[in-house]
Amino acid sequence: MLLLFSLGTGQAATIDLEPLVTGLARPVAIAHAGDGSARLFLVLQEGQVLIYDGTEVLPTPFLDIAPLVSCCGERGLLGIAFPPHYRSSGFFFVNYTNTAGNTVIARYRVSADPNVADPASATILLTIPQPFANHNGGQLQFGPDGYLYIGTGDGGAAGDPQNNAQNLGNLLGKLLRIDVDNGEPYTIPPDNPFVGKAGAREEIWAFGLRNPWRFSFDRLTGDLFIADVGQDRWEEVDWQPATSPGGENYGWRRMEGKHCFLPSTNCNDGTLTLPILEYSHEQGCSIIGGYRYRGSQIPWHYGTYFYADYCSGRIWGAREEKSGRWTSTLLLETGLSISTFGQDEKGELYLAHYSESDGTLYRLKGKAPLPPLCNIQMSQPTYRDGDTVTASVVQIANPGPSPLAVEIKVWLESPASELFSVLNRGADGSLLLPPETEKDFGPVSLFRVRPAFARGEYALNCRVLHPITGATLVLDQNRFSLQ
Repeated sequence: MLLLFSLGTGQAATIDLEPLVTGLARPVAIAHAGDGSARLFLVLQEGQVLIYDGTEVLPTPFLDIAPLVSCCGERGLLGIAFPPHYRSSGFFFVNYTNTAGNTVIARYRVSADPNVADPASATILLTIPQPFANHNGGQLQFGPDGYLYIGTGDGGAAGDPQNNAQNLGNLLGKLLRIDVDNGEPYTIPPDNPFVGKAGAREEIWAFGLRNPWRFSFDRLTGDLFIADVGQDRWEEVDWQPATSPGGENYGWRRMEGKHCFLPSTNCNDGTLTLPILEYSHEQGCSIIGGYRYRGSQIPWHYGTYFYADYCSGRIWGAREEKSGRWTSTLLLETGLSISTFGQDEKGELYLAHYSESDGTLYRLKGKAPLPPLCNIQMSQPTYRDGDTVTASVVQIANPGPSPLAVEIKVWLESPASELFSVLNRGADGSLLLPPETEKDFGPVSLFRVRPAFARGEYALNCRVLHPITGATLVLDQNRFSLQ
């Protein structure tokens, strides 16, 4: 079943949501193990992790630590991460709020049953005191460098009253980076930006965050996207290139988004890293960070960064322009309480609708009919010397939001050889078709038949290609013969 949601702006939606699992109790995170099993791990806030095997949710939880967890509000079991070596080590890591209200980062190991973890295998890596009940962060993710990254909130209340996010002496309002493979329970990567700095916690990779929910790495480039929940007016997405040495100050509480917060003026002394995206509370009230899409099922959104808002249920897609500026487009009005995005092993995206007892796992799908169009009709089936070979209709359409490449070529089928390209715009023989455009070439005279041309069956191919991967999205072919 595919649910159709509204875009609400008069333009055609380019995605829809396919429900996969219903009846989930407070889903807050989705992850994969990277072990080739194609399983999705669904984190429930009250303390369970379930497995969706592609068909159903397995009846036995993968992990159940509910007695250790304080839930709910912004507390609970909030995140899970699997290291690159999970298939061989069996280790994985979770982020939860303990019964004392503090944040715990713990390591567990899978049991002899690959679908059940050993709850007695816990090793606690970090316990972070929380002064208030909200802003606990919760995201865990392994970076391209193999280190574990941990997002923490500023400790809660309103306006970061303890100024934790700007204080390098504690772990609140930060992005942490630790080595969980060398030393127990963890060690500090030697290139962390505050190693050796007096008074600073060396686990810190970046700071100035209010409540990062969530962050993700671009699986192609390694760039980092951090969605940081705002205070009263602005939600933001921060960005860090893969080449960064760390140490960025993303501004909170001096700034909320690109605007001064405390102080109300003259807040940026030039040392702050401003967000690449922001939106006001007229559009929502709590950002949900997603992923930059690198899958294959929605090719027109390849390279789009997806994010949403919990309060409004809106989903946006952001793309980087050649200038480096990011622009965002509203993709879907869902009316859902979106709590998290997830990514599978192939780069396809999922999200969860939050509910106490009827949460839902959705898969993002391209909305039909979205495939690009490439249509060719020959004027006649057979041609002889002196005839002009004509394609009576050549119509090409790209309904998606990103450019696609078009290739039209004439081939002798046996033995296979290219006669010529009808459209030859660039070294690769392709025509780049802009987003949301349609071209109708009408009757096109392709060539005049000459005695030198080989006789036989020819094919006129029109292919629409993904401009980056080269994958064929649509192929239309008509045959004709030369006699």
